[in-house]
Amino acid sequence: MTKPISILGIFVADLTFRTDRMPLKGETFIGNSFKLGPGGKGSNQAVATRRAGAETIFITKIGKDTFGEMAMKLYADEGINAEYVWEIADMATGAASIVVNEETSENVIIVVPGAADAMVPADLDAAEAGIAKSAFFMASLEVPIPVMQRGLEVAKRNGVPTILNPAPAAILPDVVYGLSDYFTPNETEAAMLAGIPVETVEQAEAAAKIFLERGVKTAVITLGELGVYVRNAEISQHVPSFDMGDKVLETTGAGDAFNGGFAHALAEGMSLIEAVRFGSATAAISVTRLGTAPAMPYNNEILDLLKKQI
Repeated sequence: MTKPISILGIFVADLTFRTDRMPLKGETFIGNSFKLGPGGKGSNQAVATRRAGAETIFITKIGKDTFGEMAMKLYADEGINAEYVWEIADMATGAASIVVNEETSENVIIVVPGAADAMVPADLDAAEAGIAKSAFFMASLEVPIPVMQRGLEVAKRNGVPTILNPAPAAILPDVVYGLSDYFTPNETEAAMLAGIPVETVEQAEAAAKIFLERGVKTAVITLGELGVYVRNAEISQHVPSFDMGDKVLETTGAGDAFNGGFAHALAEGMSLIEAVRFGSATAAISVTRLGTAPAMPYNNEILDLLKKQI
């Protein structure tokens, strides 16, 4: 039986507003629709990983409130191991405001981590048993950086390969690069971290080289419609995206879908390029649906898309 994937991140309640255009500074604008649902990068990644087919352990803190109840129901419904989802009585569960332009599918997001921001490095020591039995450990930057770093350290001392999705982008301690077996920024995050523009495949190649020089084992830079650029000591390759045409409804959560599918594929023993294609297919399906966690596809859907676009 394949080992589980452990994921460190946050849960937030997504408050999604859909409009014909983004409001101007100081403008009050009447939107088209509103929806409340589950979100948060780590939580979305956990749903994506689980639906892709992997046993999944999620590590976070939530409040004992209505949004926290939403989180626990989600994990129960999806079959996600919530043993290390700690409920904090005197803090609120996080929330995110998402504004989606329905004409372009572009979005802007404000995230307040809430109780997850109270995580401390010792929490990852408390979760060590779960991390130690995992095939992969994945983290992002929505938790405090010292917490993320401790998670990578705990994984490393137990021989568990690591995936760091450096989102939202922030300046990282040098040691974090060396703790990252797979480093998965999107083009915006790669540009901020590498200090160079990342708008083309050639620029992604240059950024990936910088990350490898800092200690990353494998750089996997997602480039939206341009696909994914992958580089390590043996491979330097551009992997095209899946063209979903006019089916695209919303790009929110696409990065989380990619990382979840990618992690599952690696845990299943797929080659690096096969895993990137699996992650890309996961993301491609997610953008044809509304929402974040609810948009994550299931294993059979991902495999069907891969078969159609071989």
